[in-house]
Amino acid sequence: MRIEGISAVVTGGASGLGLGTVKRLADAGAHVVIADLPGSAGKTVADELGDRVRFVAADVTDTDQLNTAIAAAQEAAPLRALVHCAGIGNAIRVVDRDGNPGELGGFENVVRVNLIGSYNALRLGAAAMAGNEETEGERGAVIMTASVAAYEGQIGQIAYSASKGGVVGMTIVAARDLAGKGIRVNTIAPGLMDTPLFATLRDDVRHSLAATIPNPKRFGTADEYGRTAQFLLENPYVNGETIRLDGAIRMAPR
Repeated sequence: MRIEGISAVVTGGASGLGLGTVKRLADAGAHVVIADLPGSAGKTVADELGDRVRFVAADVTDTDQLNTAIAAAQEAAPLRALVHCAGIGNAIRVVDRDGNPGELGGFENVVRVNLIGSYNALRLGAAAMAGNEETEGERGAVIMTASVAAYEGQIGQIAYSASKGGVVGMTIVAARDLAGKGIRVNTIAPGLMDTPLFATLRDDVRHSLAATIPNPKRFGTADEYGRTAQFLLENPYVNGETIRLDGAIRMAPR
């Protein structure tokens, strides 16, 4: 897929991995819509990045709001790329320290945003792409975001790991389901990334975490995520894959 001239939606694009992707796609010539929560920095970011970037307030679990973001993207050009980065985390245990059952509401919320939100973005984005004319044998591509926690979730990540494991499980099924429509689906599973989530940690904690990464011994960057997303959009033979972006880390239990 040629990035130049296409329209793309990036959920969670106001910060972190999503912002790294927005910058990459805009620099490559795409028209990009940032779909992020109303309280995000999306409007400010879009204004800073120029005319190719717009902000539309959208919760990924809200079908009407997400469709509004997709429609805004289609005003500039056919939607051919959707990169889904929006997600949340929450520390939950199966049984808490006092022996009480873990929190069900918190578990449901993480699964709703991370897993159901991923399916919502996937289905709405794919439906919009299905109406495109084929270009070089394809109509579009979707990239979802999982995590290394889908494979080696740590203590307290029961909800997060379940939700991200679900995203990994959907990937090959979605790629097969949408093959007849000429739409590819891939997933990126990041490891320890230098995002706002980790920016609040003390320097000694950050250095300790970085030391557990085999090579390179540092956090990944949002731009490295964006570069991976761009590669997956541009390479027409990568389909149904989940790519770990993690410096070869394998997470310890805690």
